[in-house]
Amino acid sequence: MALSTHRASTSRTSAEWAPPRWKHDVFLSFRGEDTRKGFISHLDHALAYWQAMRTFKDDRELEVGATISLELLIAIKESYLAIIVLSPNYASSTWCLNELSEILECMEDTKRILPIFYDVDPSDVRNQRGSFAKAFTEHEERFSGDAEKLNRWRAALRNVANLAGLDSKNYKSEAELIEDIVKRVWKKVNPTVTLLDSQEKLVGIDSALDQLHLHLAPEENDVRFIGIWGMGGVGKTTLAKLVFERISHHFEHRSFLPNVRKGEVSGLGRQLLSSILKENYIPGWDEGEGILKNCLLNKKVLLVLDDVDQLNQLEKLVGNKKWFGVGSRIIITTRNERLLVEHGIEKMYKVVVLKNDEALGLFSRHAFKKDQPEEGFQELSQHFLNYANGLPLALKILGRALYGRGQDVWKSALYNLNKIPDPDIFDSLKVSYDGLKEMEKKIFLHVACLHTGKDKEQVIEILDCTLDISSHIEIDILIEKSLLTIDKRFHSNIVEMHDLIQEMARTIVREESPKEPGKRSILCHHEDIFHVLMNNTGTGAIEAIVLRLPKFKAVPWNCTKAFNKMHGLRLLDFDNVVFSSGPKFLPNSLIIMHWTSYPSKSLPSGFEPQLLYELKMRDSKLVRLWDGAQDLPNLKYMDLGLSENLTSIPDFTRIPNLEELNLAYCMKLGEVHPSIAVHKKLKVLTLTCCFSIKSLPSKLEMDSLESFCLWGCSKVKKIPEFGEHMQNLSELFLLDTAIEKIPSSIEHLVGLAKLNVSGCKRLLGLPSAICNLKSLKILYGYGCSKLDKLPGDMES
Repeated sequence: MALSTHRASTSRTSAEWAPPRWKHDVFLSFRGEDTRKGFISHLDHALAYWQAMRTFKDDRELEVGATISLELLIAIKESYLAIIVLSPNYASSTWCLNELSEILECMEDTKRILPIFYDVDPSDVRNQRGSFAKAFTEHEERFSGDAEKLNRWRAALRNVANLAGLDSKNYKSEAELIEDIVKRVWKKVNPTVTLLDSQEKLVGIDSALDQLHLHLAPEENDVRFIGIWGMGGVGKTTLAKLVFERISHHFEHRSFLPNVRKGEVSGLGRQLLSSILKENYIPGWDEGEGILKNCLLNKKVLLVLDDVDQLNQLEKLVGNKKWFGVGSRIIITTRNERLLVEHGIEKMYKVVVLKNDEALGLFSRHAFKKDQPEEGFQELSQHFLNYANGLPLALKILGRALYGRGQDVWKSALYNLNKIPDPDIFDSLKVSYDGLKEMEKKIFLHVACLHTGKDKEQVIEILDCTLDISSHIEIDILIEKSLLTIDKRFHSNIVEMHDLIQEMARTIVREESPKEPGKRSILCHHEDIFHVLMNNTGTGAIEAIVLRLPKFKAVPWNCTKAFNKMHGLRLLDFDNVVFSSGPKFLPNSLIIMHWTSYPSKSLPSGFEPQLLYELKMRDSKLVRLWDGAQDLPNLKYMDLGLSENLTSIPDFTRIPNLEELNLAYCMKLGEVHPSIAVHKKLKVLTLTCCFSIKSLPSKLEMDSLESFCLWGCSKVKKIPEFGEHMQNLSELFLLDTAIEKIPSSIEHLVGLAKLNVSGCKRLLGLPSAICNLKSLKILYGYGCSKLDKLPGDMES
């Protein structure tokens, strides 16, 4: 007789356990009078309730009036596995013998049959001895004219007895036997889950798996949440699928929920419940959330939430560790590290791009169906590797597109990639951008187009002033969302990003106005900038222009009217490009202005940039900055270094917040405006190799000054007295000057740590007051030919 505890056919999640054509996981064949109320009821309960198996038994499933034999045959054919409980009276039932024969005929793969020898010896079944002999004596009398049927039954018993099965005599109790049956059935019905393409060879995955195994520790009985994060296309989902496949056999219940980002929480919750309970019908989510908690509470669960992008998805779907039974593992993949932190997930693994040899292997497997490039394609392959920069998604997409194509097509594809990014790669990466808030998007585009390779604090400072915001938290958010990275080499914090993410950002800006760059917000490609400047097509939409060429380039055209319509321009940065003449107009909206080799003698007469924060015009043709006085209340940094024709600098009382001033190698600068001597905010003053400066203000009252450099000012014979509030000055460089003495007021420089008077050939001595400078750690005096001795206390 067959017995069933069957649940409604379910719509499976992406992680399919048994092959989808099986309607039932297990078909139970047994002799009712021997085992129905005891052993079978307990086994059925264990399979159906604890392991969520779809078992079949006819007395609960078949409709009244149905043809039993036909329904049984269909049920057997639609079952993945059969459990045959061979009890003492099993052979006395012709129903059971017919059922057994059908099972053996339908299930040619005998590994799908599990015989249970319940209170019978397998040899008695095989040879029809004992109760089986008695049963066949009766059958021979009843079916004396049907030898074929009798032989079929005998053969069925003989065959089933020869299969590997379980003997109840080998177990201490029925509970122990049922536990073993359940484990074996679970492994048969739920083989190792396959989510990845079996033909795909994975590259660069071993170290990641080793690290994740330490986090997962599947042999431990605690509940663990593990976060896998990284930029789009880097292989988070692939890694999660592989882990899922490799450890799924440890778990009673498992579910892989893909593309969580795209789903509603309620739908995802129902999908998870359906996966765990294997039920099609799930109630409304308010009720379902409670069911989910109760359902998971006592179960050992392996759960993967793939591509999570909202905190509430974690809060509603996986809650906390108390939701899950001992030994459960919950794996979350995301592009946003912050989600993991906010949910209290301590064990996290960042997926990084592939190394060059790994990238070559992955690319080759898709482009050539082998581990290495074909002859003649090595150099071309390296160009594509450089473009993909280790990103697995890009390597796969490009490799597949190039497979089987000639070198001419490869070269054409490479050329086109430098103009227009691959749409599949672009769309995948843009998902991260689309999830940003509007200000985060703006900051991301500015960083991507203008500020990579700079120190993090410098980037934040520039963004804060050019966008009139406080950008520190937004920068951190972009880092957490895998759009930016921080390179900490050489004790720095350099802002970087993957090349393809940067390309994606620049494409977004280009799409603001595909045909006319003058209508875009940011210009950073030299061809676009030359087009706008040559044709005067700039508009008020332009916020930033950055043209930094790798090699010096002189252009034979002027930019006299180029900026006339750019009333919204906030950042202008030219480097290694020289125009034939300078502009007659610059917008007052400018906040950051860097213009190396500026071609004019002064800035335009109408230029009144009261918002200006940073002015760097190194190696310029400036003779003066402007005619008359200018109020620059926001200017903090001024760098006019290497401006050899500069003869004067402005009144610093109009620049009250200036912190750094660099006039190095301004060799025609004859004097420094006396207002500099009482500037209260200036921290760094650099006058290196200002050969024409002969004198300085008589006394400095610069309370904030930290570094003062007169190195190479060979005509300076006397340095100023130092005010009593100049305790912040820590560095004083007087190398190669014509000074004869250092004033005793140096005693006021209580913070001085480094003093360099090397090459001061006229220096006769050092004041005794220098001995009182407790912070002084370094004193250089090489080449001071007239310096015979040090003050008394310093000699020792």
